[in-house]
Amino acid sequence: MSKQRWNGAVLLAPVPPVLVTCGTMQKPNVFTAAWTGIVSTHPPKTYISVRPQRYSYELISQSGEFAVNLPTAALVRAVDYCGVRSGRNEDKLKAQGLVPIEVEEAACPILQQAPLSLVCRVSDTLVLGSHEMFLADIQAVYVEEGLLDADGRLRLEKAGLCAYAHGEYFALGERLGAFGFSVKRMRRGKARRKAKGRETDK
Repeated sequence: MSKQRWNGAVLLAPVPPVLVTCGTMQKPNVFTAAWTGIVSTHPPKTYISVRPQRYSYELISQSGEFAVNLPTAALVRAVDYCGVRSGRNEDKLKAQGLVPIEVEEAACPILQQAPLSLVCRVSDTLVLGSHEMFLADIQAVYVEEGLLDADGRLRLEKAGLCAYAHGEYFALGERLGAFGFSVKRMRRGKARRKAKGRETDK
């Protein structure tokens, strides 16, 4: 398969187009960020990269708090709207019918419509060029109870999340496997061979 060489560009995809809430319950704001991800499991840490020109950058810089809200495919219009309009000029939550919910861990709200929300406190700010990265500790996770099975296990695949790839939004679709599935059969085979070896030793 032939390939072309391009100069370095931000073509990593798909990425999650998360709805980031900041500000306060009295004056909440929301914006869309696709430059986000997990950087550590223990302690749990995430990040968002934001242009300093954005209204939300000011709010997060002042408070040191924000929440990452995972959007569903049903919220894709709100995701797009909140990515192209500014909170300086309007109440985007009201415009899109998004409902802010108060949490214990921060002054900023989370979104009622989001199936999962990460409440974050900024630990470091990194100047990277066009964007600045807010590196943050995940203080708490709020999960929609309907996504928990009888054993209390989170079934996030049932949430109907959306993704963003090269300027377009997509609904997540077919399940292809679960973590570790590529070696699961191999592990079972090794376990059977070990068990058979023990029986032979008797």
